[in-house]
Amino acid sequence: MSRIGEGIARKGLLADGQKVVVAVSGGVDSMVLLHLLAELAPDRRWRLHVAHFNHLLRGRHSQADQRLVVAAARRLGLPYTAGEARVSEVAAQEKISIEMAARTMRHGFLAEVALREGAFTVALAHHHDDQVELFFLRLLRGSGGVGLAGIRARAPSPADSRVELIRPLLDLAKVEIEAHARQAEIPFRADTSNQSLEFARNRIRNRLLPLLREEYQPALDRVVGRAMEILGAEHEAVIRAARDWRTSGMRPDFQALPMAVQRVLLQEEMIRLGWPPSFEAVEALRLSPAPLSRACGVFLRHDGRGKLATGQTSGRFRREVIQVLLEETAQPVEFSGAKLWWKRVAGRGRERGAPRPGREVFDADRVGERVELRHWRPGDRFQPIGMAQTVKLQDLFTNAKIPRDHRHRGIVASTAQGEIFWVEGLRIGERFKLGANSGNHLIWRWARP
Repeated sequence: MSRIGEGIARKGLLADGQKVVVAVSGGVDSMVLLHLLAELAPDRRWRLHVAHFNHLLRGRHSQADQRLVVAAARRLGLPYTAGEARVSEVAAQEKISIEMAARTMRHGFLAEVALREGAFTVALAHHHDDQVELFFLRLLRGSGGVGLAGIRARAPSPADSRVELIRPLLDLAKVEIEAHARQAEIPFRADTSNQSLEFARNRIRNRLLPLLREEYQPALDRVVGRAMEILGAEHEAVIRAARDWRTSGMRPDFQALPMAVQRVLLQEEMIRLGWPPSFEAVEALRLSPAPLSRACGVFLRHDGRGKLATGQTSGRFRREVIQVLLEETAQPVEFSGAKLWWKRVAGRGRERGAPRPGREVFDADRVGERVELRHWRPGDRFQPIGMAQTVKLQDLFTNAKIPRDHRHRGIVASTAQGEIFWVEGLRIGERFKLGANSGNHLIWRWARP
């Protein structure tokens, strides 16, 4: 038995006599995993079933991958199931990335095969290089401790919690897996799409990580692995503390809890209520008594004691202030008798257009993902487009000859940091205008009956 095979056996991820679906793409990691499990199976009475999902993204290369997997299953005397779907078409229909569509459909297929075969376990070929890439991918997306802790050797399937995913190769570097494939003469196919810089993960793999290893930290993989282990353990401790507080009869005030525990409590509440627990949304609820509103006409309110509740806004929702997530949507939010809606547009040069009544265009990255809608307050300062510095809103209203009742009824929109970027009836904020380097655009519209 090989050293890698002995390591898999010692991990104890599979019980003797267990049935398992092995996900095999045709790449070196999954082909090595298949052959190692097949080598160990007789002594442990494992019953293996091979599953291959064809994303139909690479034409004849995808078909060649499938033929290789099917041939390997037959040669090893194992049953197999092959599935396929046009992932690119699904991604376009659902308006999600190809990577996200591929992952969702692949996990759905594997869970379906596992349940049909009575396996309830799927073996995946993720390795340590995948962990390092995922760490930086999530870091650049702003993930917290749970995301940066990476993937686990054992976890429920995102498609069906009845199915467990195991990753026997997770502690191995890809060079070790490739060396084993050469030594054992295991055939595999290289996925040429892994070299395409179109995908963020590939840019991290082929550009960022080589630079960091060469110029900053030669032991990058070991250092990142250690950081992920620390983050994972610390996050688990925070989760335990949050759940202990939730179930305790005698518990301290929510505001007295450590900040990390507060965040976990609100995240779990948001997940329970079907809201995406983004960092911006959690902070809005943690720090402000104002309800968090969504364009579908519902709001989320924190009672100040770690409990969230939803409600439906009325047609004349006149609260003093509401906080709004700028999700990609066309459904309006109602505030102070006005309807406001928006559209986030990715990329330069699209839907820029000229400002017109009831419509403005902002630099979406400067505005951010969460804004606050409110009314004019004494002392408010604002820098309209074309001005070199901020001035008092009161002076702007006076110069524009805006009637006093309109000043108090008009809507003021500010960023999560409190900077005003739009005042109903005035010019937009100087810092939020579109420029030559603007990327994402925010199409902002409003109307009053």
